[in-house]
Amino acid sequence: MLRSRIPQRRAVSLLREDQGSALLEFAITLPLLVVFVVGIYDFSGAFNQKQKIAQAAQEGAIIAGAQPTSDIASPTAPDSLLPVVTAIFNSLAGSGVLPNANAGSCKPPGTAAAPIGVAWTYSISGCSSNPSGTTTGCMGDTSDTLYIEINRGWVTTASSPAVVGTSVTVSYDYDWRFNSVIQLLFPGSGYAARTCLTETARVHNQM
Repeated sequence: MLRSRIPQRRAVSLLREDQGSALLEFAITLPLLVVFVVGIYDFSGAFNQKQKIAQAAQEGAIIAGAQPTSDIASPTAPDSLLPVVTAIFNSLAGSGVLPNANAGSCKPPGTAAAPIGVAWTYSISGCSSNPSGTTTGCMGDTSDTLYIEINRGWVTTASSPAVVGTSVTVSYDYDWRFNSVIQLLFPGSGYAARTCLTETARVHNQM
């Protein structure tokens, strides 16, 4: 009777050891699994937003190339560029890149900076639900501000003679969720919390 109890005790002891080692392995691999899953989700979100910004820039360039150039020498924002800014804004708002579109200051055309030659830069702030931080993004800004640069004097030398066209550059920040997870699992670790996504599209002027 005594001999039959000894193997049972050994079996229970081995079972407890297996359960303990399995729990330890799970505790070690769980943080790595969380980082892996969140990283995939976050990088796919950044790539998706980059594609949407590229599409908005292309739509804006097509419209800009069809606008007249008679008013681009104006010291104030040319009226011919307003449809371009609006089209880009509506494209980003419709694709979900600008969650606060048409609320507060997040409305086109925003603020136009002083021109550099025939290039104008429009900035539209308050379009993100993410709070402003200390990490700089597009144009060295610490808030998620949409920047749209429209250059009506872009010249291509790929053809002969040279052709004058329009270059449209759209810049908007992407706030990484991956950064919060990294700092939660590994306090004090450094990682860029904000990245400026920039896309440029160019077309030949039609007018």
